[in-house]
Amino acid sequence: MAVYQRRTRVAASLDDVWDFHSRVRGLESLTPGWLRLRIESVRGPGGAPDPEILEAGSRIRASVRPFGVGPRQRWTSIITARERADGAAYFRDEMADGPFRHWEHTHRFFADGADTVVDDRVEYALPFGSVGDAIAPLARVGFAPMFRYRHRRTRELLE
Repeated sequence: MAVYQRRTRVAASLDDVWDFHSRVRGLESLTPGWLRLRIESVRGPGGAPDPEILEAGSRIRASVRPFGVGPRQRWTSIITARERADGAAYFRDEMADGPFRHWEHTHRFFADGADTVVDDRVEYALPFGSVGDAIAPLARVGFAPMFRYRHRRTRELLE
């Protein structure tokens, strides 16, 4: 399994960073415009539409159309874990349906004084079996600008 990871420090409290990332509007705010994100539906763990907080069991159906080219790529993510403890928090989303063979994104947050360290870790596998495995490291070329944007935007919105 290939892994991509990025960490940054945000001059904002853990409470503020955690709250921001716990809502679908956080996802919308952190997705680069060139991806042309469209949230199709959000369901809470019990199936209720448009939950305020993305709890474990929440399901997000979205689509992207990078640079407005080609057909929309559909993506369904499920929040599989969400925990908050003293000074730390995390949630994990896993792709249930979409363009990757495997996608598991763990969002971790650590209080560090008045700041928060944001750590994104993605375990992924590209389609096409062993060919996808061989070229998986090249996916970093696409992930790097997206996660750079996400972390920069987090700082812009919360600091």
